[in-house]
Amino acid sequence: MKQNRLILAFTYSVIALFTLISLSTEAQNSSKTIKRIIIDPGHGGTDPGSNGKYSTEAAVSLAISLKLEEYINQSIPDVEVVLTRRTDIFNSVVEKANMANEAKGDLFICIHTNSANPSRSREIIGYTNKTYTVKKKGVKRKVTRRVPLYKTTYTPSTARGTETFIYNVGKSDQKKDMANEAVDDVVEKLDSVSIKQIKEIEEADPTRSMMVSLLTQQFFQRAASLALTIEEEFKAAGRISREAKQRQKGIWVLAAVQMPAVLVETGFISNPEDEDYLNSDEGQNQICEVITKSILRYKNSLENQKKTNTN
Repeated sequence: MKQNRLILAFTYSVIALFTLISLSTEAQNSSKTIKRIIIDPGHGGTDPGSNGKYSTEAAVSLAISLKLEEYINQSIPDVEVVLTRRTDIFNSVVEKANMANEAKGDLFICIHTNSANPSRSREIIGYTNKTYTVKKKGVKRKVTRRVPLYKTTYTPSTARGTETFIYNVGKSDQKKDMANEAVDDVVEKLDSVSIKQIKEIEEADPTRSMMVSLLTQQFFQRAASLALTIEEEFKAAGRISREAKQRQKGIWVLAAVQMPAVLVETGFISNPEDEDYLNSDEGQNQICEVITKSILRYKNSLENQKKTNTN
């Protein structure tokens, strides 16, 4: 009996090693070829997002996303594009993440517009007398006081430009869960061991947690690379760039997809100049050109890495 247990333990160790090697190879190879891109136009339907003077974030994000699909189809025809919405409808972030994961995308790009609150200022424009009723020791009496009159002025924020967000790898348990599910997809493709054996290994061996950690870091590195490239291209195109950033919270969907993911804030809809730019054909075309060029650079980089690793 003891010998059988030793043989079984040795067999599991060999299977675990084979599984780790297979999963690592699968993860590296599959992540370095972009076959499908998911584009997520922000908001929609009952959720218009931020408002400009004459347009909404939902409408602008959809218009840019539809054009971006055309740009990608023309420039990178071997890549399939999937949109989470094509009309003014509302899908929850959970539904969007599910769509992306079910489509098995290799890249997730969320399109939004930014917004900043207007600045508020008050100035005294005069004085007036105001009468109050006060009560003291049960006795009511009227008192007249001189009070200032104010004029409140709201000035649109001067904030402009683009910024691209990725999830914070140190804060995202959700991303680990998604990497965990991605490992499931790879495990199901292995014919040399049974699912039952794999499940037994998962419970007793660190192989799976190592793979989940690998994929989580890989997603983060890929997303960071693309985000930096996008902002670099926006700068080259003459846009004001607020740089690539990690968001501590608030972008649940980026952490919930089983792929590298970025959110592009294409401009400030709250700024009159940016709003005009975001609604113009020239502005939307430039945004799509920048993102498409960035995707192409990202794709070429991954393919070059793959060739280097192969050689």
